[in-house]
Amino acid sequence: MSKTTKHLLLAIGSGSLLAASWPINGITLLIFIGLIPLLILEDSIRKDEHNKKGIRVFLYSYLTFIVWNGLTTWWLINSTVFGMLFANLCNSLFYALIFLCFSWTKTRVSSRSGYLFFITLWIAFEKLHLEWDFSWTWLTLGNVFSEKIYWIQWYEYTGVYGGSLWVLVINVWGFSILKKYSLSSNVKPLLKKLIGPLLLIALPIAGSLHLYQQVDEVEKNISVALVQPNIDPYNTKYQLTNSKFLSLWAEQTKPFLKDSLDYILSPETYFAEGFGEELKDYPKNILHQEIQKELGKIPSTQFITGIQYYNVYVQEKAPSLTANLARKGLWVEYYNSALGEHYSQKPQVYHKSKLVVGVENMPLKSILKPLLGDLILDLGGTVASRVTQSQRSVFSHPNLKEKAAPIICWESIFGEFVTDYVKEGATFLAIISNDAWWGETPGHRQLLSYTRLRAIETRRDIARSANTGISCIIDARGEILEQTSYNTKTVLTANLSSRDTLTFYVRFGDIISRWAGFITVLFFLLALSGRLKEKDSLKN
Repeated sequence: MSKTTKHLLLAIGSGSLLAASWPINGITLLIFIGLIPLLILEDSIRKDEHNKKGIRVFLYSYLTFIVWNGLTTWWLINSTVFGMLFANLCNSLFYALIFLCFSWTKTRVSSRSGYLFFITLWIAFEKLHLEWDFSWTWLTLGNVFSEKIYWIQWYEYTGVYGGSLWVLVINVWGFSILKKYSLSSNVKPLLKKLIGPLLLIALPIAGSLHLYQQVDEVEKNISVALVQPNIDPYNTKYQLTNSKFLSLWAEQTKPFLKDSLDYILSPETYFAEGFGEELKDYPKNILHQEIQKELGKIPSTQFITGIQYYNVYVQEKAPSLTANLARKGLWVEYYNSALGEHYSQKPQVYHKSKLVVGVENMPLKSILKPLLGDLILDLGGTVASRVTQSQRSVFSHPNLKEKAAPIICWESIFGEFVTDYVKEGATFLAIISNDAWWGETPGHRQLLSYTRLRAIETRRDIARSANTGISCIIDARGEILEQTSYNTKTVLTANLSSRDTLTFYVRFGDIISRWAGFITVLFFLLALSGRLKEKDSLKN
């Protein structure tokens, strides 16, 4: 076998192992060896006699990450072909650049320091990937355990970056052992060395099982009804009026209304007529009055739903960076919002603040907009930029002590972001979503699976209403207690618990990624200086 063929197999093999470990049907244990072929590939290239080592490391690793991305997120094609290609090619590029940076740094520091840099750099990038305009958090390594909630109850302390650290350490440790013993004919030393990584897999799982048993049982004292309207977002949703949506809602929920019902949840942008409802005049709005009339039949129930709002500005210059030009001198700001309505109470509103790249926001708009104008807004399905809010807010129930966290779809992927709702007093998480865009693919099931991690991190029960499904109740251990079927019109009624304790993760957030960022910068500066570079005779 030629070296080129070997390298290709290693690159494809690593990407395939990563993909094969991924939820919801992956073999999770494969994640602990998924990066080893890529590390072997990099080490082989750095030691061979050929030139252009950096270019080859980059190209082979790019192939690895394209395989991983393509096999796990191909379903984006259901929304837009361009969006799928852009997301997979760009995300793979970012990871390949990160791997190239590690490979270069390893030539400037000791071998052990180089692999420590690899671990911290990867985690630091995962954190950056949650925060910047090109955010795509789907493949954060810690997400891989979303279907193995019995393994990672300790996420209440570490969040998903504890999982990423776990995966990376075991991959690097396993690689170092295989590298040293691969040519040995005696397997006994190899087996003895593998005891350490195997214990590092087993002990956190054992600790997790103990933590699972320690989570307090709390009375399920909140009654909810989760509406799943099953409206086609492509051919039906935007052809109906908001009054029609409300009449459909009233008809669907009528058999389930009762005096003891505390909450009714409807999906993201359930009210989606035209440009939406004007935000500044909403308390005087006809839709608000019609909703109040319906809630008069259930005055003790709070209604949480998705809605699109807008505000209009007549002026020459844009009122904000997120404003959209309708015509000369006329600007419109749009909001993807959660609305909390209660009979005879002032409406409560929260605006979605983690936006989907290429659909709800233009990446680096302040830089690219002056250069490219509206060109980027015409690519990948973007309709208009949305306005966000800087602080999380919760919906208070006037008759109860409960506070619901109004989390909108994509926001449920962001761990530390969700903790801000809990710090504001949320006693449970109310997630509203529209999972119809990607059809019956792994996409909507992965999104639901990741949501289970938020329950563990915050130790909050979750009520989730999704347009086409899956709507469900998730307890504070991450267990799905009740759920609907996908692509069905239904209402799920259930009870969930109210909780007010704050986990370590809620209080301190992503401290692992922050330390990883600090160590990454430190080692990169040391690599630039060459102070930790080994003598050739001591390497490897």
